Amino acid sequence: MSNIGLLVVGVLATGQTPPATLPEQLKQKPENRLLETNATQTNSIVPVAEITPPEFILQEQNINNIPDEFIKQKYKNILLDRYKINVIAAQPEGEKQQKFTNQPDFSQHLENPSAISREDLKIPPSLGAGISPHDVKSQVNQQVVKMTEENISSDSNNQMSKVTSVSQLDDVQPQDWAFGALQSLVERYGCIAGYPNSTFLGNRVINRYEFAAGLAACLQKINELIVNNTNNTVTEEDLIILQRLQTEFQAQLQELQGRVANLEAQTEELQTNQFSPTTKLVGQAIFSLQGTNETDVDLFPRDGKPERTAETNWNFANSVQLTLATSFSGKDLLLTSLAAGNLNSSAPYVYTNMGRLGFEADTNNNDLVINELSYRFPVSDQVGVVVGTAGVNPVNTFRGINPLEGAGEGAISLFAQRNPILTIGYGTGGVGFDWQISDRISLQGIYSAEIPSFPNDTNLGGIFGGRYTTGAQLTLAPTDNIDVGIHYLFSHSPDGLLGNGIGDAQLISPFAPSTAFNTHAVGATATWRINPNLQLGAWGGWTHSDPVNLSGSVETTNWAVFAAFPNLGRPGNLGGILFGQPPKITSSTLPEGYNFPNFSDGGTAGGREDTSVHAEIFYRAQLNNNIALTPGVFIIFNPDHNAANDPLIVGALRATFRF
Repeated sequence: MSNIGLLVVGVLATGQTPPATLPEQLKQKPENRLLETNATQTNSIVPVAEITPPEFILQEQNINNIPDEFIKQKYKNILLDRYKINVIAAQPEGEKQQKFTNQPDFSQHLENPSAISREDLKIPPSLGAGISPHDVKSQVNQQVVKMTEENISSDSNNQMSKVTSVSQLDDVQPQDWAFGALQSLVERYGCIAGYPNSTFLGNRVINRYEFAAGLAACLQKINELIVNNTNNTVTEEDLIILQRLQTEFQAQLQELQGRVANLEAQTEELQTNQFSPTTKLVGQAIFSLQGTNETDVDLFPRDGKPERTAETNWNFANSVQLTLATSFSGKDLLLTSLAAGNLNSSAPYVYTNMGRLGFEADTNNNDLVINELSYRFPVSDQVGVVVGTAGVNPVNTFRGINPLEGAGEGAISLFAQRNPILTIGYGTGGVGFDWQISDRISLQGIYSAEIPSFPNDTNLGGIFGGRYTTGAQLTLAPTDNIDVGIHYLFSHSPDGLLGNGIGDAQLISPFAPSTAFNTHAVGATATWRINPNLQLGAWGGWTHSDPVNLSGSVETTNWAVFAAFPNLGRPGNLGGILFGQPPKITSSTLPEGYNFPNFSDGGTAGGREDTSVHAEIFYRAQLNNNIALTPGVFIIFNPDHNAANDPLIVGALRATFRF
């Protein structure tokens, strides 16, 4: 998992809802299971550029493979031509083919030219002493050239021997013997395709490098015919012409090889270091229609009689997030996210936080805020690090397990997004890591402060002051279809707020003096993918909080079971059902007057007597790649863990636009 440091951006897929002054956090959700190596890795922001300089384009003819293949074919051609030309010329007519086919096979040496022996090449001992394999190739080339010239000059009827050498010419004219010779080879063997009017360069004057490029293509094509021995397609006369052309244009061919080799090296370097600082814009806009029923609420549970009537009007709201994802090396990621919206929490109007929606954006009526400013980078192939002043918290650092998670595309309630203990502490800025221990085991860690920028009172803020959270998640994939996350968090609260945003989030009576608490939270989340269209899962969480200057402690629990139905109705859709209990104080042993469950009746010790139950169903219809429409409804029975309260029904219709 070479690109784990990138922590592939799941921008806008999920969100965390902070207190009123802090916007919903941008979710960074890696794969549920281990991240696999993908050169693509990755996941790169900029595609690999295909670079082909104009001087090496032969109109439709691709010669990009010349650096390796042409060199191999060239020396194979030299060896085979040496035997074919000389052996055939020296044998009687009836024995020529037999003698040629019985000659040594040099193709075995092409992958390792340095293994070719002097005996194979027929090099005199004087030439073989103290020279490198490249020198050997050069000597062989010279011998073959000399041998070919001797063969050609011995034929008194060969008219080409009377033509002035084209090596003296700057350009190759249509009337030159070389032009005509190559043109005839092109027409007979089809070694160059794509020229206008199906002719070789349209009978126009070309420079020697253009000619050499065409010759190189013909050398490769004809050599393939020789190696494949396709019914002796190549004639002896054509081989002689080809050797003559190869000799005359040897300098240009060598320079062409050098140019292509340099191009290969430059292309490889560009591909290896292809990333330049590159920024991509991604965004999400949510339009939502939501409302609740009218309920009677027992706000001060003493006599079991309701004192308030609660409801919200049906309202139409929006939430927008824009994120700039910048990479400097292809393996790192700088996230800068801006958020705005006008969907405030319904808690003040229904007297409970259990009706909150997962896509709330409490930004004071469309105020623009920075809700993500973090930098992710690898420190090794297995370890990645994230650091930032906004958006660095357990939700964005731990690997996601819940398939219903997603502010814009998951469940509609805040409770259904994730195990509530993961949001303890309202963390914004800090540092985290993700360590891929093995193929099926990974470990994530986090340290996050609520207000890391606060410079004055350490009781209120700063990196190590105010409210902060540290912890880890062990992520397991015991089988290909099961994912498990085991969570542990330690949180310090200066004011007795647990900071999970849902259910019993307050640890102390509102009538008691404020006091600090230290909380240990333990939980687990598991998902089982039964098949591509059905997933089952559950989570559970437990917290134990000790006051700093008081005796006693407070404990809470929460749990949920859920089912996810991917591709319900059509690919890309998602259905979901969830049933669970929001965080509930099960035990509070603080001094009298300090306990929250009985705050309206003297604050005596004890836990909640009643239990709230959350039941939710939703269906996301993916209209196209960019637009999804999600109707959903959830019911809270015994809201605020009080059986005297009427059931709270929350309905919502969410339209999500991603770009």
